[in-house]
Formats: sequence, C-alpha cells, structure tokens
Amino acid sequence: MTKQHFQHDIVIIGGGMVGAAAAIGLAQLGLSVAVVESHQPQPYAAEQPIDVRVSAISVASENLLARLGALDALWQMRSVAYRGLETWEMDGFITQFAAEQLKMSHLGHIVENRLVQLALWQQFAQYDNLHCYCPARVARLVRACNGIEISLDNGSVLDAHLLVGADGANSMVRQWAGIGVTGWDYRQSCMLINIATECDQQDVTWQQFTPNGPRSLLPLPGKNASLVWYDDAQTISDLRQLNHKQLKQAIDKHFPARLDRNFEVVDSGSFPLTRRHAKQYYKDNLVILGDAAHTINPLAGQGVNLGFKDVDALIDVIASAQKTAQRWWDKPTLQQYQHKRWFDNQLMMTGMDLFYAGFSNDVLPLKLARNVGLKLANFNNPVKQKVLKYALGLA
Repeated sequence: MTKQHFQHDIVIIGGGMVGAAAAIGLAQLGLSVAVVESHQPQPYAAEQPIDVRVSAISVASENLLARLGALDALWQMRSVAYRGLETWEMDGFITQFAAEQLKMSHLGHIVENRLVQLALWQQFAQYDNLHCYCPARVARLVRACNGIEISLDNGSVLDAHLLVGADGANSMVRQWAGIGVTGWDYRQSCMLINIATECDQQDVTWQQFTPNGPRSLLPLPGKNASLVWYDDAQTISDLRQLNHKQLKQAIDKHFPARLDRNFEVVDSGSFPLTRRHAKQYYKDNLVILGDAAHTINPLAGQGVNLGFKDVDALIDVIASAQKTAQRWWDKPTLQQYQHKRWFDNQLMMTGMDLFYAGFSNDVLPLKLARNVGLKLANFNNPVKQKVLKYALGLA
C-alpha cells in the first residue's frame, strides 16, 4: 500500500507545553508546522479537581504566552498569582523576595501544567498552516535529501526541513539523533501533595531547607495549596503507601510551623529527581527543546520556564534567518539557537545544584555560614534585585 506523504516546513514531536508553544510561535512566522502528539489535552471544567502537576510560570513566560495568544484563555480557567517568595533554614535567617521590590504587581502565577497546554492547543485552530496529528506516534525516522522523513503509526509520512524534539526527558528524537547526555540522579524523590485549607487563598510561595531536602508550599486557587516534600527515595516511597489521614499526620510532623495545620490532603503524586543535560541541542535538520534538552532540580520551579526560553530563542533565530533569506533549517541558524540557550541553561542548572549540595548536610559551621548568607541576602540591594530579575526571566 502506498503511504500518503505530507510536506511541512517543521515537524514537532511532542505537544506538551513547550512543543505547543513552539508550534504556535513558528506558525506565526508563516511556516507550515505539524505537531505529533499521542494524547489531546482534556477540556477544562471548573469542577475538575486541581491537578498535582503545577508550575510557577514566570513573568517572562507569561509574556511569551501572551504573544502566542494563549494567556487570556489561561486566565479564563484558573491560576493564582504569587507576589512573594521566601526561603529559610533556621528561624530568623530568611531571604524574602517581593514583587514590590521590582515595582511589579506579581512575580508569576502558579498554574496546572495541563491548563497551560490546553490554552495553547486552543490557539491551534487560528492557524491554517498549523496541523496536528493526534493521536499519533512516531514509528520511524529517516534522513532524506532535503530534511527528515517521519513515519507515523497511523500510516502517514511527514517530510520536513526541520525536526523539533519536544518529547520530554526520555526524548526519542534525541536518542535517534545520537545526542548524548550528561547528568546524574540526585538520590532523592519529590512528592507533590494538594491540600484543601481553611485559610484564604495565599500569594506567597515559601521553602524551608532541611538536611533531608526542602519542604515547600505553592499557593493554589481558592482555599488550596500544593505542598512539595523532597526526601530520599525510600522515604517518599513509604509516604506513597499512606492514606490521606496518615499522610497529613506525617506532614504535621515534618513541615514547619508556618504551615497552618487546618487542612486536608486531597491528592498526591511523586517523581524521582534527576539532572540531565544534552551534550548539544542540534544536529543536521534537528533541534531539541525543553526537557528533551535539559532536566533540572525543581528547587526553584524553573523547568518549564527554561523550556519557554528555548522556544523564544528558536523563534528568534529562525525569524532572523528568514529576514536575511537564509536557509533557517541549516546548521548556522541552529548553532545560534544553541549559543543563545546553552550557557543560560547550564548556569541555572549549576545554581540549583549548588543550592542542593549546600543545604544537603547538617555540619554546624556550614549551617551557620549558609544561614548568615540567607540573612544578608535579605537586604534589598541592586544585587538582590538582579537575582530576582534573572529568576523571573527578565534579565
């Protein structure tokens, strides 16, 4: 049987938050774009429970979503602005960041990952040059004279000048291209716990460091919050076996006094902590974005924000190549994309590693030194403002 071929300028494997954002941004450049994804996002209904997978979307990411037309759709669903960020280990030694320090209304929003994806997918219909193959999976990839040929499990064959891998940490695109990774497992896991609270909606996200890992709170819409519990893999595995009442008792024992104890556990999930960084972000006619290129310790919630910065950079270099009539799928353009993103991603990953290592012990001299550092960092000065701007993607 003769297979049907479809020609596209760009084929993106993976329609999650990063892949969907890339699809819209590249379609806005007038290119023919295809997205291959195995599952469509579930429609939104207000009565649906809040998903445990949430992200702290930075102001820079909000700006990108606005340019892609997805921000208004997202605000029509549910989210919560956070206006403060606080970190401490010992009581009295705290670093506090506030939106007012930058004369901003907020530092970002806490949003369910699936709603960010859905808001982006809702924009697909606005572009005649954006095609979605869903449900579909890649069956085979082969190089062709003008790019890459992508065979799908539904029998379709897509021909593209550029293949974009936005297919997550275990990226099939990255593996097929022979792009190696460096990294390690942190020997820790992370548990996400949604709770229903009696206190009103909060607007400060906080994190206390312990030798076993941080204990964090992220505000959620309404009288809800997300608790984040980092610990060794066995402890998290044991916590997963507890019912909601038992898990609340464990939280009461291990979380700081700042957490209002009038709450109920609603839902939970967990994942291992790993660090992965691709040795390069491109090959001939191919680039990788987001988790396919890098996974980061989630201490500062920067994972998806780094992915959105990848998207922004790729759109920018391809747009620049179009203006000068260059072949935007060739190596010089793809090298520019890597140049724009490599150092920034490496810097953020290394910074999170240093934070993780610096607080993962209970040696008294080190403990005192790092807490004095947190105290000093709390003074409002140009350095503190610059760090905050960088974390928000504004510097």
